[in-house]
Amino acid sequence: MSRWLLFSFAVGKGAAAWCWLVTGAPGLAWIFFFGADLLVLYHVFVPGAQGLLRVVTRFQTQEREVWLTIDDGPDLHDTPRILAALAQHEAYATFFLIGEKASRHPELVHAITEAGHEIGHHTNTHPVGSFWCAGPRRLAREFDMAMAAYSSAMGKGTVRCFRAPVGIKNLWLGRALRLRRLTCVHWSVRSWDSTARSPDDVADRVMSRVGPGTIILCHEGGRLHPAVRVHAVTEILKRLHEQGYRCVLPSAEQMRPSIRS
Repeated sequence: MSRWLLFSFAVGKGAAAWCWLVTGAPGLAWIFFFGADLLVLYHVFVPGAQGLLRVVTRFQTQEREVWLTIDDGPDLHDTPRILAALAQHEAYATFFLIGEKASRHPELVHAITEAGHEIGHHTNTHPVGSFWCAGPRRLAREFDMAMAAYSSAMGKGTVRCFRAPVGIKNLWLGRALRLRRLTCVHWSVRSWDSTARSPDDVADRVMSRVGPGTIILCHEGGRLHPAVRVHAVTEILKRLHEQGYRCVLPSAEQMRPSIRS
């Protein structure tokens, strides 16, 4: 937790105690008491909030460049087809992989890196409902078991980026990332492909918000509607190419400044 957020939390609790014990204003005391909690919860549950740790939501560039990121793989059906579409457009992407899936399909992990793409850390089990309240030991297991799966399958390269499940953070996440030299990367444009029924709708949504330095969030796997699986990514790549955008893998220097979402 950042110092200013910790300070704000402490001030809120202190103000609640003052109102309750000194001024005799219990209503105001409850507002300060729960207001401090809501401030922390905002920074836990809002993907782009920066209070708990620095989260990259854009990258610095003056060119027509975007960062395509694909979550929740690898997938036997989707990953090879997405790799083919990327190759067709000479585009590069970061695949944020779930560790358990990576351990079951090391050949796909190897194929991703061999094609020049990047592996990102997306936890070992993708615990959507409980990641935010996981303790340090469980968090360590989620990190280290997935990292072992990536390392055993990767032909080259290192893992440098982490993405929390659905962007929900954790009070212990900052320390866990520092220990493993990982950067938390979320997004600036969410495709909402996991709820869509049409690849054109997904591409329309993405392209209406694209600009230099945009980080695009897409998904792969069986949770997507059959009409959207792979087809949405393919359509996005086609439109990016038509508008002169390149899909690149930003350097650490491009991600270094704290950029507001």
